[in-house]
Amino acid sequence: MPNQDERLLAALIYVISFFTVFLGPLLIWLFKKDSSSYIDYHGKEYFNFLFSYIIYGFVGYILLFVLVGFILLPLIALCAFIFTIVGAIKAYEGDQYRIPFIFRIL
Repeated sequence: MPNQDERLLAALIYVISFFTVFLGPLLIWLFKKDSSSYIDYHGKEYFNFLFSYIIYGFVGYILLFVLVGFILLPLIALCAFIFTIVGAIKAYEGDQYRIPFIFRIL
């Protein structure tokens, strides 16, 4: 079971992403990944999530030309918002949450 500081920093990876999408979570993950496997897990999970949703957004943007993207892009944004909040809550609770619909690159 991760301690309070590990849980807080893992949750902070998700929460700070609302303000700095890439740099904030990257700094937390890089500085703490060697000292905590729990923070390393959530850092990898967040960046897999980020890369996946960048790809989904790009595909949705391309599909704007055939009018499907007008439905797809808001749905992608809503899912990204919800999964970020759920990820923060689960990280703070001490769970190793796997975000659905993402590519596992890291």
